[in-house]
Amino acid sequence: METKRLRRPQQPAPAPDSEREGPFWAASAAAGRKPPRLMHLHPSTALLLLASLLLICIALSGAHRSFPLDRLRAKGGLENGTFPSLGGPKDRLLHGLLAAGFDEQSCLSRYQSVLYRKESPHVPSSYLVEKLRNYEALHKKCGPNTELYKKAVEQLKSDHGTQSTECNYVIWISYSGLGNKMLSIASAFLYALLTNRVLFIDRGFDMADLFCEPFPESSWLLPLDFPINEFDTFDMKTPKSYGNMLKDKVIGNGDDGTSTHSLPDYIYLHLSHDYGDYDKLFFCEDDQRFLRFVPWLLLRSNNYFVPSLFMIPTYEEELKHLFPEKDTVFHHLGRYLFHPTNSVWGLITRYYQSYLANADERVGIQVRTFETDAGPFQYVLDQILACTQKAKLLPDASGQDTVVSTPKTKSKAVLMTSLNSGYSENIRNMYWEHPTVTGEIISVYQPSHEGYQQTEKQMHDMKALAEIYLLSLTDALVTSAWSTFGYVAQGLGGLRPWILFKPENHTAPDPPCRQAMSIEPCFHAPPFYDCKAKTGADTGALVPYVRHCEDMSWGLKVVDQNEW
Repeated sequence: METKRLRRPQQPAPAPDSEREGPFWAASAAAGRKPPRLMHLHPSTALLLLASLLLICIALSGAHRSFPLDRLRAKGGLENGTFPSLGGPKDRLLHGLLAAGFDEQSCLSRYQSVLYRKESPHVPSSYLVEKLRNYEALHKKCGPNTELYKKAVEQLKSDHGTQSTECNYVIWISYSGLGNKMLSIASAFLYALLTNRVLFIDRGFDMADLFCEPFPESSWLLPLDFPINEFDTFDMKTPKSYGNMLKDKVIGNGDDGTSTHSLPDYIYLHLSHDYGDYDKLFFCEDDQRFLRFVPWLLLRSNNYFVPSLFMIPTYEEELKHLFPEKDTVFHHLGRYLFHPTNSVWGLITRYYQSYLANADERVGIQVRTFETDAGPFQYVLDQILACTQKAKLLPDASGQDTVVSTPKTKSKAVLMTSLNSGYSENIRNMYWEHPTVTGEIISVYQPSHEGYQQTEKQMHDMKALAEIYLLSLTDALVTSAWSTFGYVAQGLGGLRPWILFKPENHTAPDPPCRQAMSIEPCFHAPPFYDCKAKTGADTGALVPYVRHCEDMSWGLKVVDQNEW
């Protein structure tokens, strides 16, 4: 995990001169009357008329990016945290991705995020929208405090795992840094959709403080009285892990997926980076047929294991309907699941409005190094500058002082996130001390510089989520190799970032970066096994829509095979 930044919305067109143009003036002129002068109106009425004109202009101009919410609220246009819909419910609900009917005050980000982000070119399929509505009904039916949930828990306590249940569950165990958590939750949720299971998340240290509830009328947080609570002890050596139970022949499955032994009351799925060969059989079709009979699956992972789900034949057709654009899985599921709480949303919006909102363009740069020393490192700074100039994201700084900006000069806000402040300070000073060759005005901002990663420290994680979200609001993005922090930002924003290659021997690589093949995250620890042939294989060459990652040669990512 790492940490940092944001972006700004297009300014709304100014309201027309209230005395000489606009709908009020036109209507009066047509009636042969002198147009009313707002200065003769009561001040509160005048403010309401001005706010109405402003909203009409925004709607007509199709301004999908945000406008300064605080300014409109100050004029009386926003009350109690609500906001006017721009483009109607279809935009607010992201083409049906989000369910209507939530209490907006309880989670402002759910419906306000549309004001800060460009409209995504990736529209969720009608099949995915229907699937989500069906899942929400299932979650409400089988969620906490329901009779079916209580029945399933009683069966779990009684150790009668062989009894069939109407509701089956997958429990995500809180583990690792924030970026890894978000990637593994999205993976677990996709698995729940594919297997008709209900997802619960272990609240860990601060999950409830970071994210709003995503499902209507029911919680996704695992109830505190759940009978299994020793999650901190679960690891690759846990006897009830799927891999260990297979290896020790405690369980077995036939070719048709039926069990050759009695079923356990639950199975622990260890899908973290250190999992073994038997654990990896989770991604084989026969093993999936067996696991469908187990009512409770407890899953611990720090990986985005979606690419390997795409290679299980059982799910191939379903995934094709859910995601016709195959490389939009995290983009859609991330925007569906991850709504920052009001506390985090305040961090995001205050920073955005203060520093990013007025720029013509926003560039996000996420810096993550894996050196033991804190840095900053000159070779990393050189790499950042070489990449941003090669990609034409930032201009070169001129050695002369004769470049003069004009009132129409383009401005760029650079949002940098890093545990170290040295990189942003150097770039900020460079653009302060020297004009750009293009005349552009470059502003550089960094919300925090925590020094080192502080996993499961509440304010650290809140800042990290705010910075991830801010990066996702930029127009162009540069990320660091191997960084799950960057993967989440690109996925939420629907951005194909320029990826800074991992330096070797303290030297800036040449080329410094390349643009990603897709907006999907990378699966860092995939299995290299052909389940059908039952032999080792290059899983990055089995299907055309799963390739090796740009930044990690052994990793896997989903691409749209129509484009690559």
